[in-house]
Amino acid sequence: MAEIANQSAKQRPGTMRLVDAMQYRLPLAGLVSILHRVSGLMMFMLLPLIIWFFDVSLTSEVTFERFTSAFEAGIGFVPGFLVKVAVLGLIWAYLHHFIAGVRHLWMDMTHSVTNEFGRQSAVVTLAVSVLLTLVLGAKLFGLY
Repeated sequence: MAEIANQSAKQRPGTMRLVDAMQYRLPLAGLVSILHRVSGLMMFMLLPLIIWFFDVSLTSEVTFERFTSAFEAGIGFVPGFLVKVAVLGLIWAYLHHFIAGVRHLWMDMTHSVTNEFGRQSAVVTLAVSVLLTLVLGAKLFGLY
């Protein structure tokens, strides 16, 4: 009995390292799942910026002018272009997180856990979040 346990332990691979994990080809559903976590982390890390924007935009007319000028003149030493890029990242994070969350809720409610549905819903999630981000980004950067 002890021989079988020792032989089984010898056949198992060792601890996976990041170098080993980088060799795997992640399915699209896995990529969407990781991006869901990344977008949630981005929104959490940029929460102070969101709260500051919200406060400054609603306090008074003078502070609202500060809010709108942040996109042109910048905030402190950060130029306006980088403020727009950060807001664009926030736009993508919110849209992706929301759409991926709806995808997960739909899969939970309908028990749609097939590989094909996972791939199709991942494609839709990525396409819709990127498309909406491009539309809102064009508005943010003044293209229309």
